[in-house]
Amino acid sequence: MSDPQVGLAERKLFIAGEWVEPDGGHYPVLDPATEDVVGFAPEASREQVYRAAAAAREAFGAWSRTRPEERAAILDRAADLMQRDGAANTELARAETGATTATARGMQVAVGVARFRRYAKGALEPVEQALVPQINEAGPMGRAGVFGALAVRQPVGVVTCVTSYNNPWANPAGKVAPALAMGNTVVVKPAPQDPLSVFKMAEALEEAGVPRGVVNVVTGSAPAVGEAAVDAPDVDMVSFTGSTAVGQRIAEVCGRHMKRQLMELGGKGAAIVFDDADLGSAVGGIVTTFSFYSGQICTAPTRVLVQRGVHDQLVDKLAEYAGFLKVGDPAAPDTVLGPVISAAHRDRVESYVELGRKEGATVVTGGQRPPLERGFYVAPTLLAECTNDMRVAREEIFGPVVVVIPFDDEEEAIALANDSEYGLLDYVWSGDVARAFRVARRLRAGGVGVNTIGRNMEAPFGGFKRSGVGRDVGSYALHAYSELQSLVWPG
Repeated sequence: MSDPQVGLAERKLFIAGEWVEPDGGHYPVLDPATEDVVGFAPEASREQVYRAAAAAREAFGAWSRTRPEERAAILDRAADLMQRDGAANTELARAETGATTATARGMQVAVGVARFRRYAKGALEPVEQALVPQINEAGPMGRAGVFGALAVRQPVGVVTCVTSYNNPWANPAGKVAPALAMGNTVVVKPAPQDPLSVFKMAEALEEAGVPRGVVNVVTGSAPAVGEAAVDAPDVDMVSFTGSTAVGQRIAEVCGRHMKRQLMELGGKGAAIVFDDADLGSAVGGIVTTFSFYSGQICTAPTRVLVQRGVHDQLVDKLAEYAGFLKVGDPAAPDTVLGPVISAAHRDRVESYVELGRKEGATVVTGGQRPPLERGFYVAPTLLAECTNDMRVAREEIFGPVVVVIPFDDEEEAIALANDSEYGLLDYVWSGDVARAFRVARRLRAGGVGVNTIGRNMEAPFGGFKRSGVGRDVGSYALHAYSELQSLVWPG
């Protein structure tokens, strides 16, 4: 470890405004690049998780009635404090996730700060919408009259935020900040692999003046901790980012108890590349699967559908690009691709590459573990001569692996893209913009990038099919963490 600030501290749980010793002791959090211990995370008991939810319930009444300006001020102050400690927060995020320093600084910590600032403003957005008056005839419901109506967004209540390991700043911030802005209270359950950054977020909120019980953080390596955070009687809503399999189990619990849900689940993004596309732009977008979080991102364009006329050219360009990527120490300034999150996940990704070989795919580049003594590294891997029925083309690998599938015409491209259980983000590259938008409208995905992998951070985000339930980002997140109430009166 290069910075003693990362330290080997034993963290405490944050419950009802107090830092509490965990009932289950602590477990080590590892640096995926070095396999060294970064720190020790607390192992909460089920009773402590329930206590956190009860604290959030107790705090909800007063917090939900605070003036929006007060909530906005707290969120803004928290953003200031996260930014003040940006260097230390970046070092910690890099150490516990294995992200490169540039990614930890710019895409993790900085995005977390930006989301708190966005929802400080969001707290001030109107929650009332006037509806067109309705003229009612006299009848069993009363006398004739003109009736006005107002749709009002109210906070849901206590929200459990279960966050993903690939971004321990942006992902929790995207849940906690809009939930608090709307007047909800929260129980945050970070991913077990890298929870330490979330405690720094909680410290910033505490210093910013968030009232006791409004924010609670519980952690644990055992599934029972997450299960308790979902089934706690005081929880009204669960916001989850992670795998579809876990999301389904959470949804079953929520369904039994009528808890609200926001689910951002897996993806197998199709990138359709037509023969008139700017191949440089397409390649630049697709290879982010190799370089961005080492492919550990649900929005990655991992399934490349390329028209036969440019198939070989695209494969050659992708292979050439992959060959230039430096794999190694994420703290080194020239590193592009760091490790994946754990040894178990590295083994899982490698098993998919071997499965691809057995299924008949050609390993164009990668496929072998990088020659590094320590760390959970996977080489950027390109699989060509794939078909859409192969498991490597259908299942989310969540690593630096891209599969390439040829197609002949537009109809086949659309059919292949839609032949998936997932539907989070797809992409279309074509020099014919009209065709690109025509194809995009026919894709069964929550979002489509047209000649770009860029995002508009006010656009709704979420998935079709097994990629999720609900939408967030921008003002849509405020809607996601609210309930609609109708107020009706005679005019």
